[in-house]
Amino acid sequence: MLKKFAILVTLIIMSGFFNVLADVLKIRNDAPASYVVKKGDTLWDISALYLNEPWLWPQLWQMNPQIDNPHLIYPGDTLTLTYDAQGRPRLMVNENAKRLSPGIRKTMKGGEAVSTLPLSMIRHYLTFEQALSEEKIAALPYVLGSNANVKNSVGDHTIYTKGVLEPGASYGVYRKGKPYIDLETGDLLGYETTLVATARAFRAGRDATDSTPIEAASLKVLSVKREIKQGDRVMPALDGQALPAFFVMQKPEFEINGTIIDTTSNLREFSKWDIVVLNRGSLNELKSGHMLGIYRNSPTVIDGKNGPVYVEDATKLQKMFKNFGDDTIALPREKVGELMVFKVSENVSFGIVTKTQQPIRVGDTIANL
Repeated sequence: MLKKFAILVTLIIMSGFFNVLADVLKIRNDAPASYVVKKGDTLWDISALYLNEPWLWPQLWQMNPQIDNPHLIYPGDTLTLTYDAQGRPRLMVNENAKRLSPGIRKTMKGGEAVSTLPLSMIRHYLTFEQALSEEKIAALPYVLGSNANVKNSVGDHTIYTKGVLEPGASYGVYRKGKPYIDLETGDLLGYETTLVATARAFRAGRDATDSTPIEAASLKVLSVKREIKQGDRVMPALDGQALPAFFVMQKPEFEINGTIIDTTSNLREFSKWDIVVLNRGSLNELKSGHMLGIYRNSPTVIDGKNGPVYVEDATKLQKMFKNFGDDTIALPREKVGELMVFKVSENVSFGIVTKTQQPIRVGDTIANL
């Protein structure tokens, strides 16, 4: 099973190989000549030792669709930096000087192979969190109550829902959370939809007809993160979920502009490996693996008769007449970081911050690198 998964992952990665070839690969001046892989390392961590742009790792690892049985790497492997006949940098496994690329190793070592990113940072959002429209939420079956006659159900309870389910199938119980609002337009883009429990259906239920009443579907609660409430929604456990070990990191082939509208952090500012929510999604052709720059608009200046002042420092009169006589100048925006999109809904995407020059804030813009 692991070998089949590795082959599938490798094929997925190969599909994005040629998209990164256009980027020039430059090795850091302080890059080590060799490196021993440690437990907890990711391809991103290792590539960052050699590249200023770690997302270009497929070139460094010489991903080549012509290679038979490409290799995974594991903690304990010694990597060596070499250069091919064209002078291109390559990482190789020191043992037997085998070329390296994420894939299959003939002799599997103990422990898990190295993944692209620290999956523990995004696992919760890949497997649990959703961003759904109000219409989609309203169309889902919902919890009517439980066999214990309580408002909040816990583990070992049987819960009942309005809606037809598939007996034997696993379901997630979700709760509608805060709205995601587009900071640019004020439009409602969807709702945070948080997993509160998992359950397995054992009775399908039935919709009402002219001759028969509604029959509630029945589910056995398997695990609980929060108490289940009446009105919580139910959806198949695998809907909207994926946990790839490797992402195809690439620049979008189209122009994209948007805004960071939320974050999972309660802090005013956040940094590398924090999760952010974007006001762009699949309807804007965003895909998992897209790399984007994070930008911040510089202040606006009023260049008046007495010299330039920032708008916030201007007098009431200058603010009132800033577009009549005095010159108002919007200073250029500057790049403050980078992110990778890892989960996409119709109007909203989740991204993980991979690089920061300054702390990131809600309201910062996203655009092509």
